[in-house]
Amino acid sequence: MKNLAFLALGLAFACNSSQPTVSESAEKPVSKIAADPTTYAESITEAELKEHLYTYASDEFEGRETGEPGQKKAVEYLKSEYERLGIPAAQEDGNYFQKVPMEVSQLPTGSVTVNGKEYPLGEGLLTFSKVEGTYDNIVYVGYGIEEGEYSDYKGLDVKGKVILIKAGEPKNQDGTYTLSGSDEKSMWSNMSESIGKRMELASSKGASAVFYFDESNFGRFKSRFDSMKNNDSGRMQLADDEEAGFANFFIDRNLAKAIFADIEESNTPKVLPVKLTIAVKSENKQVNSENVVAIIKGSEKPEEYLIISSHLDHIGISADGQINNGADDDGSGTVALLEIAEAFKEAADAGQGPKRSVVFLHVTGEEKGLLGSRYYTDFDPIFPLENTVADLNIDMIGRIDPKYEGNRNYLYLIGSDKLSSELHELSEAVNEKYANIEFDYTFNDENDPNRFYYRSDHYNFAKNNIPIIFYFNGTHADYHKPSDTVDKINYDLLENRTRLIFYTAWEVANRQQRLVVDKASK
Repeated sequence: MKNLAFLALGLAFACNSSQPTVSESAEKPVSKIAADPTTYAESITEAELKEHLYTYASDEFEGRETGEPGQKKAVEYLKSEYERLGIPAAQEDGNYFQKVPMEVSQLPTGSVTVNGKEYPLGEGLLTFSKVEGTYDNIVYVGYGIEEGEYSDYKGLDVKGKVILIKAGEPKNQDGTYTLSGSDEKSMWSNMSESIGKRMELASSKGASAVFYFDESNFGRFKSRFDSMKNNDSGRMQLADDEEAGFANFFIDRNLAKAIFADIEESNTPKVLPVKLTIAVKSENKQVNSENVVAIIKGSEKPEEYLIISSHLDHIGISADGQINNGADDDGSGTVALLEIAEAFKEAADAGQGPKRSVVFLHVTGEEKGLLGSRYYTDFDPIFPLENTVADLNIDMIGRIDPKYEGNRNYLYLIGSDKLSSELHELSEAVNEKYANIEFDYTFNDENDPNRFYYRSDHYNFAKNNIPIIFYFNGTHADYHKPSDTVDKINYDLLENRTRLIFYTAWEVANRQQRLVVDKASK
């Protein structure tokens, strides 16, 4: 699972007439179709999951960092497994690898000029993206917040413009916070969470750049900038990505007041008559990486597609030479996907293949900002998104988080009810029938500060109005550390959770009607 970046940002099983399964009726979730999936679910075993993972999360794969030799070994391993299983590549040319062109933007250099005065990058002005342009004004949007009935963007057109935002959130005259209506701050006062949300909002409004004033945290941004400069490192992004043209600048008090002298006192959005020139350049280094995509064609509805996804990459080798094997993140999801593919293949070989096509999608660059999944959805969907019925995304399902120590039989579910009520009901009914795992929806709350819904590959499908479920065991002390190793995986839980996902996929793939999207995407 990736860290939150600044920007980023049913029913009918196959069984015989005497075998009940989950139904397409919300009132009575039991129906009958051709095959009993338990026969094929039993092919998903602790032993095979463990065998896969001891290879996939070994030192030989060097932490699977995007574009590095270890990641190349990882994709070759996945390809060889699909070939062994006899599951064909998804692409028409027979290539399992979907090339994902990426580049690393080196730390930029340059300056901005405000009303004739130049401010060099790296002092009171910081950014991690290249951007150039000349503007006759800057739009001040106060706190840059939009939530419920409150919006700092009301009546403002910021498309193609540079905007100025300050940290914090609005208060009422009695000193209470406007958004909460109480003395409690909202997530907009949480620096680590609110910056990403502010930038996502500004980008969605069409702004070309943001100048962000947060005096109390400017030193942290400066430390990051200096560290990248000293280590000659940069940010990975998709090559020729138009969204990469959006830039966020972090500015100190001196520059903020040069743009708008009353920024600390005024909360009223307005257009500022400021002459601005941005000249920030960066050299980019090309990175070659790839998604791995295989498919089992549907027997009755081959032009409808269920995607099951996991990310194949991890964070590589630390500066001190330690390998981050990523056994849980996301070795566990990767090997689960291989075992699910094998179960579907056994069903197909027995003449009980899925009605809809099932796509097994291993994406690259998740740790760099969901890049592989975004390339699939936004640049080169191998199969039409309008014919994609759902994405079941698996990211970390082999461990136990601190909340559930001593109570192991659980799984966090995120997003199941965001777009399709049917998918949520299907998921619950499948679990009740086959697995009896405790589903925890804590992280499904829109106000949860972790914002996990936006932090794994399912989000790129959800934003395209495709129903999703994100399966997740929560974080733990070994998250993104060299200590996330294969010996700490709970293989019995991994087996049970993987079988649950297979059963859910089986139902989605075999139900008579595709899932209805009855909720709007956010």
